[in-house]
Amino acid sequence: MPPADRSPTDRYGRAETGRLPPGVPNPVDVHVGGRVRQRRTLLGLSQERLGEAVGLTFQQIQKYEKGANRIGASRLFQFSEILDVSVAYFFEDMPEEIKSRRGAYNAGLRDQAQDGLSADPMARRETLELVRYYYRITDPAVRRNIFELTKTLARSRDA
Repeated sequence: MPPADRSPTDRYGRAETGRLPPGVPNPVDVHVGGRVRQRRTLLGLSQERLGEAVGLTFQQIQKYEKGANRIGASRLFQFSEILDVSVAYFFEDMPEEIKSRRGAYNAGLRDQAQDGLSADPMARRETLELVRYYYRITDPAVRRNIFELTKTLARSRDA
């Protein structure tokens, strides 16, 4: 088949190797970056403060969190120490689909969700901040009342 008639993945031979085309972030890197963002936000750290802790700019942290740049092993270890989690934390809750080379390849070629429109509510900044502030409430009775109020409001909306 002449090159013009072949699909871009066949033309570049990446479908067989599982390598994504240049400029397409690997879904594993996106997942790991999302976990960095999630933990950083839960701790109330800015990208700038995290960057200072590891000697990077906030723009570099931003690229890591979006999966645009791959996080190396030594940097991931630094993040685990600063964010007070195990290295394994960054790989937890990874969708089964992207655990295989072919699945990651297919997921990487799909249209990416728009920034801020994640299907996972735990990946949203609003959710992370809500959880962080909730646990700052020191009185367990007040915290329980807020929890019950939230459940009641959610049920009334569904009814």
